[in-house]
Amino acid sequence: MRIYRICALITLVLTVSLMFGCATQVKRIDPDEVKDLSGAWNDADSRLVSEEMIADMLERPWVSDFMVDSGKRPAVIVGTVRNLSHEHININTFVNDIERSLVNSGRVDFVASAVEREEIRGERKDQDLNAREDTRKAMGQELGADFMLKGQINTIIDHAGKKQVRYYQVDLTLISLADNRKVWLGQKKIKKFVKRSKLRY
Repeated sequence: MRIYRICALITLVLTVSLMFGCATQVKRIDPDEVKDLSGAWNDADSRLVSEEMIADMLERPWVSDFMVDSGKRPAVIVGTVRNLSHEHININTFVNDIERSLVNSGRVDFVASAVEREEIRGERKDQDLNAREDTRKAMGQELGADFMLKGQINTIIDHAGKKQVRYYQVDLTLISLADNRKVWLGQKKIKKFVKRSKLRY
């Protein structure tokens, strides 16, 4: 009987240990902390690339040239940014990082996207019918963009055995809407060396 109780106790202890050992553990970390788990494109890459590229773009002569010619800040809109890489990259997050860097710079005016404009125009139509006259926002008063920012993300993957080099190249182009001139070409490269026990693609 005593041996049975000891065996039952050991079984209980092992069961509890296994339950706690297999439990999911969560630890909150600083959103700005860089954590590379797989070597793939991540939030840190998106944030750092967008900040560095927009900072470079705003330091170039096109900004001051435009302000001298027109007497106003340039209005910029973000067009299509394509993911041509080997992996899934959340382009919306990257574009949002670009937009935030542009707006927060204070050096340009930023124009809403085509999707956002449609929603805002719908609100103006509703105001035209339902809002008080002194609070209505008139149609035809939108700020037209002077420049469109377009781009793409490409990758090259080189691997041998359990080692892998992941190369990312982000290219952004700023184009004048008035005459299709390319006024700025930006490029940012990231290279990561990944070594893991079991290589996955």
